[in-house]
Amino acid sequence: MIADLHAHYPMHLVPDADGGPFDLLASARGRTRLRDRIRALIIGLAGRFANYRSLESGPRVTLPLLEKGGVGLVFSVLYSFFDELDLGEPYGAAPRPGYLETLIRQLDDVEAEILREHGDRAVVAHTPAELDRALDARKIAFVHCVEGGFHLGATRTEVERGIEELARRGVVYVTLAHLLWRQVATNAPALPFLPDRLYGLLFPQPKQGLSELGRAAVEAMVARGVLVDVSHMSERALHETFDLLDELDPGNRVPVVATHVGYRFGGQEYNLERGTVERIAARDGAIGLIFAQHQLNDGLRRRQTRGFEESFEVIAAHVERIREITGSHRHSAIGSDFDGFVKPTLAGLESMADMRRLETALRQRYGDDAEAITSGNALRVLRSGWRAA
Repeated sequence: MIADLHAHYPMHLVPDADGGPFDLLASARGRTRLRDRIRALIIGLAGRFANYRSLESGPRVTLPLLEKGGVGLVFSVLYSFFDELDLGEPYGAAPRPGYLETLIRQLDDVEAEILREHGDRAVVAHTPAELDRALDARKIAFVHCVEGGFHLGATRTEVERGIEELARRGVVYVTLAHLLWRQVATNAPALPFLPDRLYGLLFPQPKQGLSELGRAAVEAMVARGVLVDVSHMSERALHETFDLLDELDPGNRVPVVATHVGYRFGGQEYNLERGTVERIAARDGAIGLIFAQHQLNDGLRRRQTRGFEESFEVIAAHVERIREITGSHRHSAIGSDFDGFVKPTLAGLESMADMRRLETALRQRYGDDAEAITSGNALRVLRSGWRAA
């Protein structure tokens, strides 16, 4: 079985906007649903150019593709692009109240769509028991996760309440940093079309790691059993996050994840250096390898991979460096970031349907250890997080 630590299944969903034009415009709820629908349609249009292999190929993360690829567990990413960008606010503005409500509506839409369209083949799991029942029944299990700490709230109290609500709804982890500084955690450049130095000039950030909101989020997540995802964090944010975790949890009971990254063979700040890999391993966490050519090839290849064999050698280089640092295959996992605007993906790994081929290649290369990479490590950190709760 394949478990994917980071996949954007909700990215292609368009919420219903029930009722006629008058109903949609006459009530606050109707206008909200209409706005959600319009936003989703715009994201879907953008996805044709920046996500899909071609204008007509469709999403990379769908139920038929998951089934074809033998994917049994999907960490399904909830994310509101328009709230992160928020053109009504100046760059670097603090989060506004209301972002969490947008996220919860997306969560509800995902659950409703899976139940309505795929209830016989898939389920959203909120607890270890629900996960085990899904896996025993050979249903595809979805678990919710959140990308972007800006969703959580504008004050410490709002952040604490936001984490409490997300934990109640079964959310497994929150990626605190993301594409832009929104006064939670400083981020590493992650836009493929901008070199790191140019990104820093265009989107300046303060010389800090975690803000007060970021610290509040980490504290609440540890208390509520929601895992911290350190993907997208700047070096300063990484150090401050691990130092705070060591204060809150000196026994290393709570694992940490970096769900869609690579090892830093080259110069990209987005990828993890040796010290970060060591601190994740010290907490018995997992590192999901992203399938973006931009990140995973950095320092290994100057040209994009042209076939599955070349792509697999790139993935293997990251897996083996992580094993070299940590001493085992206990900390490598898969975090494709499919449909997360990471086009072009590694050649031969174009959608969830290609996961079965990757699993076969990993088993041929690593034998019994491959199971840890394909699913065991992801399952371990998931269950550890829920136990911590």
